[in-house]
Amino acid sequence: MMNRRTLIKSGTALGAAAILPAGFGATAIAQPSRPFTFCSWGGALQEMEKTAFIEPFFAERGMRFAEDSPTNYAKIKAQVEAGNVEWDLVCVGGQWMYQAKDQNLAEPMDYSVIRNDDLADDWKAEFGVFTSTGATVVAYNTDAFPEGREPKSWADFWNVEEFPGPRSLYSRMHYNYEAALRAAGVPADEIYPVTEEKVRLMFQKMEEIKPHVAVWWSSGAQAPQLLSTGEVAIAMAWNGRILDAQREDAPVAMTLKDGIAWGNAFIIPKGSPYKDLAMELINYAISEEAQDRLIPMGIYAPVLEKSAGKATPDQAGQMITHPDNIKDAVIFNDEQSAIYLDRYEAEWQEFQLKR
Repeated sequence: MMNRRTLIKSGTALGAAAILPAGFGATAIAQPSRPFTFCSWGGALQEMEKTAFIEPFFAERGMRFAEDSPTNYAKIKAQVEAGNVEWDLVCVGGQWMYQAKDQNLAEPMDYSVIRNDDLADDWKAEFGVFTSTGATVVAYNTDAFPEGREPKSWADFWNVEEFPGPRSLYSRMHYNYEAALRAAGVPADEIYPVTEEKVRLMFQKMEEIKPHVAVWWSSGAQAPQLLSTGEVAIAMAWNGRILDAQREDAPVAMTLKDGIAWGNAFIIPKGSPYKDLAMELINYAISEEAQDRLIPMGIYAPVLEKSAGKATPDQAGQMITHPDNIKDAVIFNDEQSAIYLDRYEAEWQEFQLKR
């Protein structure tokens, strides 16, 4: 349920109705008494999405909107099942799109409206569209590995002789599956589809590195903290967290060259009275005009490679979708990860617990 604090924070003036410009078309007919409501995870991500996508879209149309946070999958489910949808556009993790499909919780994307032909198929799905990207990367302590001696790949992460020191990895199976296969020499474009043979290879590589893993982190803030204090020399990390640490002058750095690119997806809860307007907003969010706004923000990268290609050399070093980086990256496949999590999560938990 939206509360007064959330709505005031959004800067949205709330009245009895969301007033639309005359002649706006189908989306101006029979609108509900509440405004269009956008929900995301809060923090820097939501502020970025609001500044780059939401505010310009509504300003152009002379319309108002409200926002809420954080994204909560149980709330989406409850709203849809009660037939009382309060969120019209929601930022979700990509894996949840497939749960939403299976549970009939989201509207299918209308690709007659969402028509940016420059958007790579990797960032489109039947029940959602990715609008910004981040990456899971090899990060390191710069005191342990000064310039010229730094690790540059997952193979280097696994190479404890040439790159000594304790490691830290994510506690979940996803990202580890992709990193381990890259360390084993599997080409980026052959990581998927998931097969039993690839999963066995992943567990073999994980057995190799496990003795050197000092911490299995579960919160994104942990990896840069562990690196900053020198508790670990190398860590799997989210690039945005490393960028934040660098802004605080922490002795950390990263490479995007062997990154695992993932996205932040927009979905429309099933039964939203603003479904048509939400489709138009998603189309706007992946337009070149909107995607270009992400470049100077330096938080998450554009999904539109045409936009990412406009980055300066310094900006490119922060963007997984820049042509120099994406060519060497694994594009995280949320549908395939849902398969290996479903089939092998119990075995993964056993692997972690085993001494």
